[in-house]
This record gives sequence, structure tokens and C-alpha cells, in this order.
Amino acid sequence: MEHRLLQYFIAVCEELHFTRAAEKLGINQSTLSHQIQLLEHRVGAPLFVRIGKKTYVSEAGQILLKHSRNMFHELEQAAAAINELSSLQRGRLRIGASGNHLLTSAIIAFHRLHPGVELSVMELATDETKEGLLTNRLDLGVVFLPLEDELLHSAPLFHERLQLAVSVHSGLAGTPSIRLEELQRHPVIMLQHKFLVRQMMDAYCTQSGFTLKPIVELSTLDALLQMARSNIGAAVLPGSFLKTADCSGIHIIPIVNPVPQRTAGIVYRKETYMCASIQTFIRELTNSFEPD
Repeated sequence: MEHRLLQYFIAVCEELHFTRAAEKLGINQSTLSHQIQLLEHRVGAPLFVRIGKKTYVSEAGQILLKHSRNMFHELEQAAAAINELSSLQRGRLRIGASGNHLLTSAIIAFHRLHPGVELSVMELATDETKEGLLTNRLDLGVVFLPLEDELLHSAPLFHERLQLAVSVHSGLAGTPSIRLEELQRHPVIMLQHKFLVRQMMDAYCTQSGFTLKPIVELSTLDALLQMARSNIGAAVLPGSFLKTADCSGIHIIPIVNPVPQRTAGIVYRKETYMCASIQTFIRELTNSFEPD
């Protein structure tokens, strides 16, 4: 089976739209449709189901998609191993993280050792990082654990605690700590539901017998901090972020009884070829979280 046919097939699976997939591939739609028909003939089963104007991946298509992605991943791993054998550096390292602040120190140290390696770091929700790893769009992820999947390996890095950030002009400024249940009585700003930090906070509140309703939901940690600095409300933020962020005009309050906390770690596909660049980045990342 030609690799080209599988590349076309994966593109249609990702777009679920023949016209967009054809544009992505740089071919016309009729050529793409013909190639997919040829692939369906070779596998002996329809790969897509068309209902009205919508396209869905069939059961046979789901099976072929899983194995096709694994095949291309293995080819990429072989190329990485051969390049390293030839004393060539890996050209690009793709990383998904729950917050770019988690990687700053490791990126600086890594770049000094491997200036020729391109680093592509994306701030993603944990589920988005998982999807990126499973579809071979990412090499590494830094997320909250556990992240259960038989194809992924994970290792703990540090223990994350959520804290409250308020303006120095807030009525809470100067407060040494705040009980979790007391947050109900204050205007709170939080991340959107898709982020694990938010899910973690919601879970702790539920276990304590209440639901915390934020006055504002945002998608970035920087935006939450800015809202807190402007005294719009109290922002629930990871301690690791507050440790490295510009917290001028901000008072940080530990949340207690209970302390919302979870382990953060590194994750990658089990069959990933651990070339020198990946090993070096993991080492620098681990070192950046070791206590001084």
C-alpha cells in the first residue's frame, strides 16, 4: 500500500471534509476522491460514511487510521535514530504544556546545548496534549497526572498547588491564607472548564460540598493574573506560574483546608525513540524542578 494513499486518507480523517483536505494536500478534490476510492478498493471496505453534507470515519476507517498513524510514527522514529547514528541533530522538538512557564528554564538550558534544534512549544489543555501525542503531532508533553493511556509513558516532575492571586488593593490583601470554602464569598476568576487546573479546583470544591461559580472565565494564566491585578476579582492560579510571573501589584494567598494540589509530570509515547535531544530536554526539565 502506497504511503501517499495513507497520507491522503489521514488528511481526510483530520479534516472530515474532502475540499479542505484537498487544499491542505495541494491537490484537487476529484483527485483526492479518486485516491480514497482506490484505497477503499484495496482494503475492501468503505473508509468514510457520508450522511447528508457531513463526512464521518467508518469503523474500518478508524482501524486503518490507528495503524496508519502508528506506521508513520515508526518511520519518524527510524529517521531520528538514523540521523543520530550519522551524528545529525534532530531538527525539531514539539512540546505541549499546560503552561509555558513550566518550561522556561529547561528551554534556556536546552538551547545552549542544542542551538540548532528548533523548539516548538504549545500551551494546551491536558486532553489536547494527549491527542497531540497520540496523533504524532507532539514529541513530549508536560501535564497534570495521571494521564492514562496504554500507548503513553509518564513520569512525575513536581507537586502543583493552586493559590489565590489578588490585587494589593483588594480587601483580601494581607490575608495569610484562605480556607477553600471561604472562596464562595468572594468574586473569583478561573480558567475555562477544558483546563485541568479548573477541573481540579472544581473537584476539590465538590468534595467540600459546594460549587464555585466564577465571575469571569478565561483561557490563559496571564489573562487571569491581569484581571486580579486590576482588582476585578481573585484569580485561582498554579503556584508554579505565580513563582515565575511578574507579580507586581499582586498579593498571593495560599488556599488551605484542603490545599488543591496535584502532581505534574512529563509524558511521551512509549515507543518514542529517545534521541539525544529528547533525553537532554527531559534532563534539563527534571533539573529545573529539583529543589535548590
